[in-house]
Amino acid sequence: MPPSEYFVERFTSELRQQMEGVLALAERLSRQHLDPEGQFCVAGIVEAAESVGQILADTADLEKAMTGEITLDPQPTRLQDVMDQVQARWEKRAGGRGATLLVAYDGEPDARAMIDAARLRQVFDGFIGQALASGRRNAVEATLRAVPSDGGMRLEGRVRGGGDQLSLEDGVDFSEVETQFGLEIALGVTMGAHLIEALAGNLRSEANPGAGQTIVFDFTAEPAAEELEAAPQSAAASRTAHVLVVDDNATNRMVAETLCEMFDCTAESAVDGVEAVEAAATGRFDLILMDIKMPRMDGVAATKAIRTLDGPPGRVPIIALTANADPEDAAGYLAAGMNGVVEKPMKPENLLQALQEALAGSDAAVAA
Repeated sequence: MPPSEYFVERFTSELRQQMEGVLALAERLSRQHLDPEGQFCVAGIVEAAESVGQILADTADLEKAMTGEITLDPQPTRLQDVMDQVQARWEKRAGGRGATLLVAYDGEPDARAMIDAARLRQVFDGFIGQALASGRRNAVEATLRAVPSDGGMRLEGRVRGGGDQLSLEDGVDFSEVETQFGLEIALGVTMGAHLIEALAGNLRSEANPGAGQTIVFDFTAEPAAEELEAAPQSAAASRTAHVLVVDDNATNRMVAETLCEMFDCTAESAVDGVEAVEAAATGRFDLILMDIKMPRMDGVAATKAIRTLDGPPGRVPIIALTANADPEDAAGYLAAGMNGVVEKPMKPENLLQALQEALAGSDAAVAA
């Protein structure tokens, strides 16, 4: 990787990590007994941090899309759930702009398709954001229609807005959209267009009677089984775990502890590998989240030291927390005795999966 690309990647990763920290701190602050003005300020902090985080994520995604590296992960998905998630994501924001948001699904109530739900939501995000930015106090409608077809299931999405129109006559021109609506909207709209292209779909606009326009996109997906078997809940997922968070950065510790609380786990913290080994020796922890680069003793050395402890303390699951999660680096962490790797900035779903897998493995070992 050229030095300039490496610098940009590291800078972006660090900035995203700090924004996650701001959100975690704001979430804790919102639990305090604040007056209305204080709550309003916290809400403003959250909105600004989420906006910065979204811009960084969209920038990274768009770079991959423009180089043909965009990835799709189709999974059996209930289509009604996708639109429920879209409404939950945008309802409050629309209200804050004085707009009315109407979200609907048109199809069999329990219809499922093999789609990447996160990517489909991303398409809606881009065009709903543009519709809301095009004019205040307007109405925005977002619908998804599912129709069986010879090639599988045809999905048609529509986003209807009543403000300034977005030109799609010659495709999406990033510079033109940025000039008209700003950077954040340009990123979302351009990413949405690239995703529809990756899905081998079609994108067009239709003029509304009176004012505004409707953005229409469609693509074909494979139908999924009508009923999905519920995955059995493991004992690890149903019990409360006590987690040791090890990181020399106070913000990172706060983020990890807040995420642990979200998953009904209790947590304590240590600031380096030396403290981690001392804490692990007490045998009070079900799992350790271990940063790699720390003063006095790094995460790899601390893991090796913990593995020399006798009994259960030496077998406690350890998950690496690192911005360096390349396959070679991850292999080295596993070889040192760690049980998994979670990349920074931490995504809740990735941490939850790592926690469940590590704790399930620990329970299985105890049972054996």
